[in-house]
Amino acid sequence: MHRIALILATISASGCASLTNPVADGVPVRRLPAEVLGRPKSELRAIPLTALKQPELDPYRLDRGDVLAVVADDLIAPEGQPAPVKLPDATGNTAALGYPVPVADDGTISVPRLAPISVKGLTVAEAEKRLREYATGVKGGLELVKPAARITVQLLQKRRYQVTVVREDSQPVPVQVGSQVYGGNRKGNGYSITLEAGQNDVLRALNATGGPPGLDARNEVTVYRAAKGKALDATAMLDGVSRKQLVMCGDAVAVRIPLRLYPEQQLTISADDVTLKDGDIVSIEARDTEVFYTSGLVGGGQFPLPRDYDLDVIQAIAQVRGPLLNGGFSQNAFVANSVGSGIGTPSPSLCTVLRKVSPTRQVPIRVDLNRAFLDPRERILILPGDILVLQERPEESIGRYLSQTFRLSTSLDVVRAGSLNGVGTGSNP
Repeated sequence: MHRIALILATISASGCASLTNPVADGVPVRRLPAEVLGRPKSELRAIPLTALKQPELDPYRLDRGDVLAVVADDLIAPEGQPAPVKLPDATGNTAALGYPVPVADDGTISVPRLAPISVKGLTVAEAEKRLREYATGVKGGLELVKPAARITVQLLQKRRYQVTVVREDSQPVPVQVGSQVYGGNRKGNGYSITLEAGQNDVLRALNATGGPPGLDARNEVTVYRAAKGKALDATAMLDGVSRKQLVMCGDAVAVRIPLRLYPEQQLTISADDVTLKDGDIVSIEARDTEVFYTSGLVGGGQFPLPRDYDLDVIQAIAQVRGPLLNGGFSQNAFVANSVGSGIGTPSPSLCTVLRKVSPTRQVPIRVDLNRAFLDPRERILILPGDILVLQERPEESIGRYLSQTFRLSTSLDVVRAGSLNGVGTGSNP
């Protein structure tokens, strides 16, 4: 008993971390409520990409910004005069026959000798019929051309929308220090793109700027559009104005579109949410805050969490090359051995996960790594912001101390025996 007390006093006097661990008295994993444990990411399901696409415009309805190709004898040009032919080009113009007539902001077209004619919401065929009715006097009461006059309307160019896409999932800007090149600071990219009517949706905006969000971005897309009665400056976010400021100031309405959901969650976005309008800003935010931290025998560090799959406590320690069932030997080249290795040295098995449950409150969760290897229920999932503290249990610390002491004592006995027998002294037997 005296020897055991002496050993404990010696270990305590040396400042053994296993006995002074301030977070050793944590709550066992099996006693935690489900809301603290977190939900597996493996249950998330990707939403169908068709949800990011607006419904097909069939038939196509006219609105401001469309350009029509109109032929109207004795109104736009003399009867029988050949009309100009427009061939398809790289800008999206289609083949059409006639003179270009734009649809004004109020949804009307202007044809010489006729009052403005409203075509907003009409199909091309309906617009042609309405133009003929006004030109022949069926509507308006004044016959300007004969009923058999040549009057045609075709779609020359669909309306287009200017959209800004701000992405923070680009590759980091490399920084060279001497002969070494490091990742450096992350630099976001901004794109100003033009989308044709019928293709002005979130899916095509993503495809035009690099595809869906990368692994270093949040699994969501946010669309910022001008609040009612206000104009949204698309350059504001590129000039450093935060998204939160835009929304709080009432200049923008934010539409959040999640890309992965749990099975019981319903996708609540509508076709109007994914249909982009002039001045809309599509934002893909980085996920730099989703990290976990390590301390104790693993060494201090900050490490990113996977976005789309789970990482449990054993996998997290393995990822940072910490000691697991190997006699306390650290595999990290940047950190010294966690504890002295050797025959009989136990592995540290006490891991405390510090988890915030509110801005001012955290829960220390005690994980028995030895039990976790046998029982999957003990392998708690790691959540963003978790701090992993790996230490020895007191009995493991005592076992290591005794192992080292025994090994040192045995070595000294061998040296003394060799000296008494003349081994290594240079004397002849």
